Amino acid sequence: MSEIVAELKKVDKNYGKIKALKNLNLKVYKGEVIALLGPNGAGKTTAINLLLGLLRPNNGQVRVFGQDPKNANNRNRTGVMLQIPGIPETLKVREHIKLFSSYYPKPMSLPAVLAATGLESLENRLYGKLSGGQKQRLHLALALCGDPDLLFLDEPTTGLDVTSRRALWEQVRKITKSGKTVVLTTHYIEEAESLADKVVLIKQGEIIAEGSPSEIKAITAATKIRLITKIAHQDIKAMPAVRSVSYNGVATEILASKAEGVVLELLQTDKSIHGLEVRTAGLEDAFLALTQKKVA
Repeated sequence: MSEIVAELKKVDKNYGKIKALKNLNLKVYKGEVIALLGPNGAGKTTAINLLLGLLRPNNGQVRVFGQDPKNANNRNRTGVMLQIPGIPETLKVREHIKLFSSYYPKPMSLPAVLAATGLESLENRLYGKLSGGQKQRLHLALALCGDPDLLFLDEPTTGLDVTSRRALWEQVRKITKSGKTVVLTTHYIEEAESLADKVVLIKQGEIIAEGSPSEIKAITAATKIRLITKIAHQDIKAMPAVRSVSYNGVATEILASKAEGVVLELLQTDKSIHGLEVRTAGLEDAFLALTQKKVA
């Protein structure tokens, strides 16, 4: 078993009467990319803030590199990419990197940071003149300045278009190949599937599933059916083998454990069905199916 870099052990965290995390156990191993997924309010940000030492648990233990997250040495070994407001727009890319590097005893060199994030050609550009994707790459560069062993990426591609998002993914892949441990939070399921070795699904403060993207998809072992039909959703939900039903525009999307029987019953019930598609369910489908279940 690989070395445990960060851990939440039987952690409870409350905000007044609200239970944000409930007896949560989470292990992050050296060299892995772990994605925390869950609906809004699931507890992802609370878990990250505990690992960063920004919060204390009501019960349980939080350890990073085997120590208290607030340990000064831990801070030097940890990098965080946040949604950063208020960055001076009149400083150049290299000036921002040099400033952040000065906070660390053994920072990465400027050329190394620029190369890791694909900013070599932009080092003399003012922050205010960068595109959205370029700004996100600079935020990633600032998280790397201290040459961290553990990197937290909090919604790293929020607000980016598809091209910029995929460009940032390539920079993250380059970084993870160097052996750094990465904890990723994202609302883009495709992002988690593309980057993560392990996915952890959190709902209402509890882990409801964890494993590789393939293992998470295998939990549901389902098929996705898409069609346009007059059949009411409550009637589809009552069909054997149907796990979930939702709208996607005018189309109805069904997750089913045995597609053949469901499709046959649908066609027998509604002769006007059209736009029928059947395919293997993806990680997003598994996410929806698992998070729509009631937590016991």
